[in-house]
Amino acid sequence: MDEIDLSTLAVHAGEEPDPKTGAMRLPVDMATTFQLPPFGPGLIDALLLESPHPPHAYTRWSNPTLRALEERLVALETVALPARDRKKVDAVVTASGMAAVSALLLTVLSQGDHVVASEVCYAGSVELFGQHLPRFGIQVSLVDTSDLDQVREALRPNTRLLYAETPANPILRIADIQALAGIARSAGIPLAVDSTWASPVFQQPLALGADFVVHSLTKYINGHGDALGGVVIGPQRQIQRIRKEMLVHLGGALSPFNAWLILRGAVTLPLRMRQHAQGALQVAEFLEGHSRVSRVIYPGLPSHPHHDLAGRQMSTGGGMLTFQLKGGLGAAITLSERIRIFHYATSLGHAHSLLFYYPTGMYIDSVDYLTPAQKAGIRVWVGEGIVRASIGLESPADLIADLDQALRGRSFRGAIGPLATRLLKGGG
Repeated sequence: MDEIDLSTLAVHAGEEPDPKTGAMRLPVDMATTFQLPPFGPGLIDALLLESPHPPHAYTRWSNPTLRALEERLVALETVALPARDRKKVDAVVTASGMAAVSALLLTVLSQGDHVVASEVCYAGSVELFGQHLPRFGIQVSLVDTSDLDQVREALRPNTRLLYAETPANPILRIADIQALAGIARSAGIPLAVDSTWASPVFQQPLALGADFVVHSLTKYINGHGDALGGVVIGPQRQIQRIRKEMLVHLGGALSPFNAWLILRGAVTLPLRMRQHAQGALQVAEFLEGHSRVSRVIYPGLPSHPHHDLAGRQMSTGGGMLTFQLKGGLGAAITLSERIRIFHYATSLGHAHSLLFYYPTGMYIDSVDYLTPAQKAGIRVWVGEGIVRASIGLESPADLIADLDQALRGRSFRGAIGPLATRLLKGGG
């Protein structure tokens, strides 16, 4: 049974009935320490991590619950690969999405190396690239990864990694994974893709030629807003190296309980993602015709600059959208105060619908690692500020009604004070 649907894998992969009790759910194994094998190769493997799946010794290295989650994530992320290639792929889970990004970068890159990366991606990632890697002697070129010429021109003899996030947080720009993979292969370097916003349901970067895939498991794969987690998925030997070098030494280990929660959440991932995407498309179409909205950016709309690419690379437009308000900051404050079903909050991928306002001044103008040309290019997408919306599992009709009544409220155009302070706080 090599060809099993992703929906079936989401339920079964990595999880069998407990052999002792017959429990249909894998018990959460909260042990930190495991009895070691007898003296011999097994003991050496457990202590030195000489194989991809050594005997469990200490939960910072591996744990039965974590391993079950890793197996399920590999199954979901490789469903579009030929059966012979799936066995070459492995995963290592981490305490958060940023722990996954950091573990990958600090394994692949060393002092004197160079990385080409998206200049628009999750704030923690781009700040790691722009502020921290250079402190350790790693050279960084931040580029628009949707512009293939920029990517090619940025490559150097010492480039060791090409890193892209698509769809890009928060502007929903789409990068061509297959084309980027071709550029990376020609340069003899790996391509890593942060695919958090699409999830394995809507996008399969490995099948498009990427070498590594990163997810913040906190978001769609968990789906319940109650557990932090991250994962790096890629070639088995490279994942073993990440586990042995970065997970053990930096300590960004995932809690077994969080792993169990994320395993639970992954069961319904395909169902949830379809509902997120259906709702997002209806909300995006409504907003695009609203008198108080000046622009909507959603990959599933023909108006999106990369709509055709998104249609080839993603199975739907996803559950995220952004929109610009004609009233600017004042209208955004009104929106945040009047919404009743949406929550004004960061993060994404929850059952609850969330929205958050990014004023352009906070988002790009104060950033010192982007050039004026890069800031101007990003401003094309964000204008004077965008509302980022994560569409949840509620009725799309109710979400549309909530947005409509909030958008039609009186605008606090000059209300800069406590309301604006609250509005501008956040991260995710």
